[in-house]
Parts: sequence; C-alpha cells; structure tokens
Amino acid sequence: MSALGRILAVIPARGGSKGVPRKNIREVRGTPLIGYTIETALKAKKMLYRIIVSTDDEEIAAISKEYGAEVPFMRPKEIANDQASMIPVLQHAVKCVEKEDNIKIDWVLLLQPTDPLREVTDIERGIKLALANDSDSVISVERVFAHHPVLMKKIENNRLLPFIIEEKEGTPRQEYNPPAFMRNGSIYLTKREVLMEMDSIWGINIKPMIMKEGSRISIDTKNDLKLAEILIKERKYEKS
Repeated sequence: MSALGRILAVIPARGGSKGVPRKNIREVRGTPLIGYTIETALKAKKMLYRIIVSTDDEEIAAISKEYGAEVPFMRPKEIANDQASMIPVLQHAVKCVEKEDNIKIDWVLLLQPTDPLREVTDIERGIKLALANDSDSVISVERVFAHHPVLMKKIENNRLLPFIIEEKEGTPRQEYNPPAFMRNGSIYLTKREVLMEMDSIWGINIKPMIMKEGSRISIDTKNDLKLAEILIKERKYEKS
C-alpha cells in the first residue's frame, strides 16, 4: 500500500465506441489496447490497493481478467452510455469496492485505456507529487506549442483578431508566453472526498504532473491506432 493510503486504480472501458468500434479491445501490435494500461498498472501494484476495470461489456471483462485486472462488478447501463460523465463511473467503483471490502478508499487513480504509452514511472511520479503536496488531485499535462492560446483567433466583422492573447508577428514558438499546458489524459489521481463529496475529479488545488511533449497518445481515431503501432514499436526498439 502507498504512503497515501489505499489507492484504488480504476480503468474505465465501456463497450460502446463511436469513433473506433470496440476500441478498448482492438489489438495494437498483438495486444488489446486495454492490455497496455492493465500491464502498466500491475507494475505499480505494490502502491495500489486494487486494480479494477469498470465495464458493461462481457468480452472486455473477460479480456481484462485475462490480463490480470479485477472486474468485481458490471457497470450499470445508466452510466455506460455516451452521455455519462466519468465522475459517476468512478463514484460507483468506489462505492462497490468499499462495500465489498468494508473499508474506505483514500485516493482514486483514473487510468484511461486509450493511452498505451503510459509507463509505471508516470504512476509513481503522480503518487510522489501527491505525497509532496497538500493537493486535491494530480493531473498530467504536456506543454503545448501548436495549440498555444496565442495562436487562437476570432473573427469579428470579417476581421481576424486575437482570441485572448495578442500575437507578436514572427515570435518563435519557444517564446510563446506564458507557457501553456494541456491535460493529456494519462494520469488523474484524486482524493476520495473530492470525488465523493465535491463531485469532482479535479477539485480546487490541482498539482500538475508535467510530461514530455509526445510522450503519450490518446486513441480516438483509426489513424491514432496506426500511430500507436509505430510509437510502441519505436519504444520497444529503444529499450532493447
């Protein structure tokens, strides 16, 4: 168990997916997409209370168990549709585990299965950040350049104007100021009371976990799957 207390790792994986059908179990270099997240979580299992998959799909449940995750319940239909947010999914998981084990969870670690590049060091770093700070949550981010707010424009009266920040013509991207960061979906670590009492994954005091640009990918399209194949192959080559 972590010094943070009981950390429940939740991997949400519903059966429906509009962009890429059956996305969570589509094979990427011979491994179901969800398998990468489960394998990474298992490498950190000494720090985690339990590693569970929340799904409404029997096939996803079977594959998740095969890769070593627990599936202690099937997700109710009312929180398994396109409109359901992640908050009730995590709250349901916490309630089920606390009732089953007759304990109280301290933190919830959300690991979305759409990031096959996440590494155990990312989980470890997130936990260390939470330990070092009195925070409501730790959220992973990447610095952005191509999507920096300075580049965002609006059109008024057929004129192109700054949306928020005035852009000085010819400014190198490294000098965009202030630096901008975007949530990358890899790590969300949240205090139980923030999730259960504030109905929030973020809370108020959010600590950023900065990851290198391009260190992860979110699978939302078929092209993302192809890119993931290449990146995973390159990463395995670098480690060999």
